Amino acid sequence: MGDKEMARDGINRRTLIKGAGAGLAATTLGAPAVWGQGKKTLRFLNTETSIDSIRALKVACAEYERMTGTKIIVDSVPLDDAFTKVTTSLRGGQPYDIATFAFIGHVLLLQAQGHLMPLTELTNKHKWGPKILFPIKNEVYWYPYDYNLAWIYYRKDLYEKKGLSVPKSWAEMLKNSQALNEDGRSGSLFPIGSNGATNWLSPGFMWAEGVKLFDDKWNVAIDNAANAPKVAAYLDFFADLYKTMPSGASQASFGEVLSNFASDKVAHTAYAGRIIEALERTSPALATKYGITPYMDSTGKAKAVNHGYDGWVVLKTPNSSESMKFMKWFTENQYINFLHTAPLHFQPPRLDVYDDPRWRAHPLIEKHWEAVQTMKNFIVDKSVILTSVDTEGPVPDLRPGKVFEGFVIPEMLQNRILKNMPAADCVKAAGDRMRKLTA
Repeated sequence: MGDKEMARDGINRRTLIKGAGAGLAATTLGAPAVWGQGKKTLRFLNTETSIDSIRALKVACAEYERMTGTKIIVDSVPLDDAFTKVTTSLRGGQPYDIATFAFIGHVLLLQAQGHLMPLTELTNKHKWGPKILFPIKNEVYWYPYDYNLAWIYYRKDLYEKKGLSVPKSWAEMLKNSQALNEDGRSGSLFPIGSNGATNWLSPGFMWAEGVKLFDDKWNVAIDNAANAPKVAAYLDFFADLYKTMPSGASQASFGEVLSNFASDKVAHTAYAGRIIEALERTSPALATKYGITPYMDSTGKAKAVNHGYDGWVVLKTPNSSESMKFMKWFTENQYINFLHTAPLHFQPPRLDVYDDPRWRAHPLIEKHWEAVQTMKNFIVDKSVILTSVDTEGPVPDLRPGKVFEGFVIPEMLQNRILKNMPAADCVKAAGDRMRKLTA
């Protein structure tokens, strides 16, 4: 992943292309390949661009070729380029056989155009966490390999020094951030720029408050009578919290969030497990001094984490049968090896993995087992609200993706904080913008 979230910043989970070329006929699944059936070549588009992830994929592919004779070429590109690369390959007549995506909207588009093989046969073998398979008419069209949930990080050592308690309400979160806004250290950092970081890291307080972007009939709901007061309160709280953030926070993205927390410049921020890996790599003295907690609501009664995810798809190509055989083998034999390339960031969506001694044997998982258990609790505790801008609504759909791409939530925050607009006006503007985007 290198770094995947930073790639999400440009047009990130973007480019909902209207057409991806004509569908290719699917082939029939067959028995496992054996050496001597005729050498085949598959193309695998990977967006996890860290050295370790690329190495793990290439080693797995080399092993599969040794066993079966089927060669697999791994092309690694930034996440932003994946959908364009796949659709271009389909139009050009040299399609990728397997691809990585981090936006369910792209999966929906390709499936609607007949380009994807159902992977239900593979996903049915395991029990999964919530809101991760995104079934379409009872079929699953991708194989998730991780959650990228966002939660709040805080400096546990500073809490102990100041006698602070883990915040359960917005007022407590603000009070703690104000108390730690000293000694050259800012109290918090939550992005507000028009980028993927804000979409991912800053709405969690709003989800905990019970806000819905759409109702069950896909009407825009952010500014209705039930939600508008909650959203306005969230904006006013965020405006106060912003006063504890470092200068330049209005332009902060994924890199700044990581570096500021890892370099002891902020006391609170939000991210997934990669922050722990960054601490171990660049600031080992801080690697035992963090705590994690979900986003909280205004009253201390509810909690949330912001959704995030990644997965693989198999495209309908002349090689679909062989691609399915490879995915069956890979997900049964190499899945844990791949997760270990980012052991704390690739949070398993498959619940069996948490009890697998092979996965648990990684040194960082062993060292940070308390944090890992908390991460798991975020998905098994049904009281934790799990949602995101692009997964809002009654079923998987393109409309939330358009809101994500339109940076509606970031611009709403900017209107309140940078332009000092009344919160109610900010909410109304956001609702109007959502209607235009999803009309």
